[in-house]
Amino acid sequence: MRRILLTACLAAGLCATAQTVKTHTVEGGGTGPYKAQVVSDASLPTHTIYCPKDIKGAVNAQGKLPVLLYANGACANNNVEMRLLLTEVASHGYIAIAIGPYDENDPSAKWKEVLTGAYPEEKGDVVLANGEKLPKPTAAEVEAINKARAEMIAAMKIAEEAAQKKGKKGEQAPAQFRTYSRQLLEAMDWITTQNADPKSDYYHQIDLDKVAAMGQSCGGAQVLGVSHDPRIKTCILLNSGIGQMEMSGTSKENLNSVHTPMFYLIGGKTDVAYLNAADDFAALNHVPVVMYNTKDGHSGTYYEKHGGSYAVAVTRWLDWQLKGQQAKCAMFLDDDYASKLFPDWTFQRKGF
Repeated sequence: MRRILLTACLAAGLCATAQTVKTHTVEGGGTGPYKAQVVSDASLPTHTIYCPKDIKGAVNAQGKLPVLLYANGACANNNVEMRLLLTEVASHGYIAIAIGPYDENDPSAKWKEVLTGAYPEEKGDVVLANGEKLPKPTAAEVEAINKARAEMIAAMKIAEEAAQKKGKKGEQAPAQFRTYSRQLLEAMDWITTQNADPKSDYYHQIDLDKVAAMGQSCGGAQVLGVSHDPRIKTCILLNSGIGQMEMSGTSKENLNSVHTPMFYLIGGKTDVAYLNAADDFAALNHVPVVMYNTKDGHSGTYYEKHGGSYAVAVTRWLDWQLKGQQAKCAMFLDDDYASKLFPDWTFQRKGF
């Protein structure tokens, strides 16, 4: 059995010692005490790593790094949309491993095609991380955006149906959506190997008992698809929920396998994930669950400076759940306290 596992490990490239190919710095490395970098590694070319630049320094100051596994919106093979948030989280002493190779293109440079019309009117003005104010969309732009979204959803549905006919549910997709739930666990296997490899920069620097899985939109479904794994200690779903749907090989049946505290951060009633998340919240009665709703719609605050308020919420949840910083729990257990931080949000919880 060990030989079989080793062969599979080698075939996947997960046993190779980490080898940094390139590093990038985003927004000065974040606002946390440990300036972060984005790493492309030859031994894990299917993923991107976000971690402190000085890993040993961070470990000496706070202890071994907890792990955040991340799956992308649209189940895309690209984590560029979340690079501000993941950099911010890493700067607070985490290693985040995101599905997809790194894209050097600044998403704010193409904000017209990505973000125009993405936010609800109630959010008000949107200021991007580059300081540019997002203009209100024209009727023609809204129509074009809605058409593009419908085409994307249709393409994913066709791919899912084709996969079911082949008996490999959730395993086939167009190239831009070709990611799978198991890639979260591949990232976990890789960092486990690195933590045990004396030649690796991550050798004995990672706390494998403190692991979170997080996904945005379709990526949230991928998180639910691996939520049964005992190594995962908490799950975060951003603008996501499975509800009555089947997506990326995941259905509401996967909610039964959840065994950890859950945090849903949703963009309010205009968020396409709102009803699915509400269904999940109602169905999850065997684990503690928090669901917060904002006025940001489906695009959250990912393009705002340092990932905006979503990055603040995610970091505080991780500090509480993985680092045991009890002072951070007030944001999730005390509505009065939370409303002072985020007066426009609404709060729900149960099981705490």
